[in-house]
Amino acid sequence: MRPHIHPESRPVVFRDRAAGVAFLTRSTARSDRTIEWEDGAVHPLVDVEISSASHPFYTGKSRVLDTAGRVERFERRYGRTASNRH
Repeated sequence: MRPHIHPESRPVVFRDRAAGVAFLTRSTARSDRTIEWEDGAVHPLVDVEISSASHPFYTGKSRVLDTAGRVERFERRYGRTASNRH
């Protein structure tokens, strides 16, 4: 392989905001924020909205979505199409 063409991989902490869980893994992601990990070392911190700790597919918990409100809001905004009218 050619030297100096690949991004640097280093330990990075990803924190799931929804579940309140943090993961230490290797990544090329960059961040200006840092966090002190359990072993006392300081690592870059990347906040994520969802991860395997909070995703419904992995947790088996489904979230209730207000689909009726979304459909009504869509129909008010754009109207009903000819194919939807009965």
